[in-house]
Amino acid sequence: MTVHQPEAPVSPPPRWVSWLIALTPIFPPLYLAAFATLGHLRRLPLTARRVLFFFAATQLIAALFTPQPLLSVGLAAGRTLFILAMIATGIYLRDSRYLRPLLWGQLIIFATAWIYTLSTQGWAGIQARLGHPYYYVVGLGLVAVVALWLIVFWQRGSLYWRIPAGILAASTFIAAGSRGPLLALVVGSGVAGIFSLSRRSALVIGASLITLILLITTGPLNSFEPAQRLLSEQTTGREYVWKDAIAAWHNSPVGGIGPFQGGPYLTYLFKDGCQLTPTLTRNDIPCPPLLQKTYGFWLVAHNNLLHWLMETGIIGTAGLVALYGFALIVAIRQRNHFNLAVLFGFSAIGIVDVVIFVPDVHFAELWWIVVGLQMLDSENFTDHILNDNGRVA
Repeated sequence: MTVHQPEAPVSPPPRWVSWLIALTPIFPPLYLAAFATLGHLRRLPLTARRVLFFFAATQLIAALFTPQPLLSVGLAAGRTLFILAMIATGIYLRDSRYLRPLLWGQLIIFATAWIYTLSTQGWAGIQARLGHPYYYVVGLGLVAVVALWLIVFWQRGSLYWRIPAGILAASTFIAAGSRGPLLALVVGSGVAGIFSLSRRSALVIGASLITLILLITTGPLNSFEPAQRLLSEQTTGREYVWKDAIAAWHNSPVGGIGPFQGGPYLTYLFKDGCQLTPTLTRNDIPCPPLLQKTYGFWLVAHNNLLHWLMETGIIGTAGLVALYGFALIVAIRQRNHFNLAVLFGFSAIGIVDVVIFVPDVHFAELWWIVVGLQMLDSENFTDHILNDNGRVA
C-alpha cells in the first residue's frame, strides 16, 4: 500500500473558523454554520458524488415506506441535509489538522465536568462516575478519547502543554468509567498504529494501553469504581434495547419506522420517562416540560446498524452501509492516523452505542466531517483502482 500525498499544500482556513471549531464543543449549535459549506460538495470526485447521492436518495426513499410517510420525509430530508453539511465541512477543511482547535473546547468541557461534579456532589459524585451538565457519560468518555488522539497525533506539538492536556483527558476518560469509549480507544488506536504510524509510535500506544489496564487491575486505580467499571462485562440492559429495535424494524422492514420516531418502540428505555444526564438526575434536576414531550426523539438503539435499520429499514441502511464502507476503504488507502482512529474507533463503539446520530453535542458531527475528508481524498483512491488501460490494478 502506498500513501497518497496531496498535490499541493493545503491552505489553512481563516482564523475565525478555527475559533468557531474550538467553541463548538462548548456550544454545539455552532455546528449550524456548516450549512454555509454545502456548495463544496461540488468539489467531490465523480465516484464520491455517486456514493453520496445513493446515500441521500435511499434516506428519502425509505421515508416513503414508513408508517407516517409525510412526517418521515420531512425529518429524513432535514437529517440528510444536516449530514451533507457535515460532510461538506470536511471537504471545506480538506485536512484533519484543521480540526485540532476542537481540543481547546474539549479541555474546557473536561474542566467543567470536574468542577461541576466536585462542587455539587463531592468525591462521591466522582466515584459514581464523572458527569457533565449536558454531556452524557458515554459522550464525555468518547470526547476524551478524541482529545487523546488529537494530543498524540499533533505532530510538533510542545510537550509543555501536551502532557498536562493528556493527563486531563486521560483522567476524564477513566473517571467517566464508560466501556464503549475504551473499545473505541483500543480499536481506533490499534488500526491507526497498524496502517499509518511508525513501529515506534505503535509500540508507545500499545504500551500505554497495557499500562492503563495494569493500573486498573493491580495499581492505584484498583479501588476507583469508575475505573473498575471499564473492565466489567455487564451489558447494562443493552440486550433488551436491541430486542426492542429489532422488533420495531420487523413492524416496517422496508423503510423502517422513520427518523426520530423510535422512542415509543424502545420500551425498555421509554418506560423510564424523560431523564437528563445522570449527573443532573443525581442533583434532582428534572426534565423541562418541552423535553418531556419530545424526549422519545433522542432515544437510540445502542447500536449504529440496528438504529439505522429501525429508523430507515433495509433501503436506508443500504445507503448508510455503502457510504460507511466507502469511507473506511478510502481511509485505509490514505493512512491518515487521526481519520483512521476516528472512523474505526467510532465503528467499534457503534456496536454498543449510537455515535453517528445527529444532531448531537459534537462527536457524531465529527464522524461525518471525517467522512467528508475521506470522500474528498477518494480521487486518489479511484485513480489507484484503475490503471492507465482501464483495467483493475
